[in-house]
Amino acid sequence: MNFFFWKYQEGSLCAQHCLNNLLQGEYFSPVELSSIAHQLDEEERMRMAEGGVTSEDYRTFLQQPSGNMDDSGFFSIQVISNALKVWGLELILFNSPEYQRLRIDPINERSFICNYKEHWFTVRKLGKQWFNLNSLLTGPELISDTYLALFLAQLQQEGYSIFVVKGDLPDCEADQLLQMIRVQQMHRPKLIGEELAQLKEQRVQKTDLEHVLEVNDGTGMLDEDEEELQRALALSRQEIDMEDEEADLRRAIQLSMQGTSRNRCQDIPQTSGSHPTSEELRKRREAYFEK
Repeated sequence: MNFFFWKYQEGSLCAQHCLNNLLQGEYFSPVELSSIAHQLDEEERMRMAEGGVTSEDYRTFLQQPSGNMDDSGFFSIQVISNALKVWGLELILFNSPEYQRLRIDPINERSFICNYKEHWFTVRKLGKQWFNLNSLLTGPELISDTYLALFLAQLQQEGYSIFVVKGDLPDCEADQLLQMIRVQQMHRPKLIGEELAQLKEQRVQKTDLEHVLEVNDGTGMLDEDEEELQRALALSRQEIDMEDEEADLRRAIQLSMQGTSRNRCQDIPQTSGSHPTSEELRKRREAYFEK
């Protein structure tokens, strides 16, 4: 989707990204939005001054920070609304009684602006398809026509305010191209935080792998788990050696019990004492393992 104009989140400039993603171009800068915010602040100050510059309300107003912007780059709905008026666009609250009485299917609109606390993002129709242009995502998210109403309803349940953008949006390349083709999205874009977390996890896994390779190469120190594994392997080898020794001893004992005239001097007669007793065999075995 390289034909999209897309700005992901930088600082708290989501209002700027929201507007530019909506209009599909670099239409507004932080300086221009700040100028609108200052103008709104001045208009509010003049209205408050009408009640008297010595009044308690006026002095309290002057001591309060701006309600239209802050140092982080957040801008109010009034700033966004005034910025869109430059392009002949108007915002209408989606769940207001006046709008709901119109019973307009969301699919028949062209775009929405969504806000929760201090975050703004755009949902817009480009060509014949809907896209979530949230700057907190790693890219535009395709929204099917059947899912759009459910998506907006879910946002409302989460506490979002949704505004319908009324008016003719500026022409853009993405809208023109998507009038002729439809895009498919195999994988939904992730939130920027999820992407960073995944990259961090991959780096940790890579570091762990490199550490194991160093240990196997003899250039690193064994951790506790690896030491346990080495001890278990050593014990296993000892048990195998012991089993082999026991097998050899059993064979030797069997051979000693199979004495015949072929294995002994003919002039030495066999007696009942020539075969070892069970007690002698036990002692032989103990002596063997004590070596």
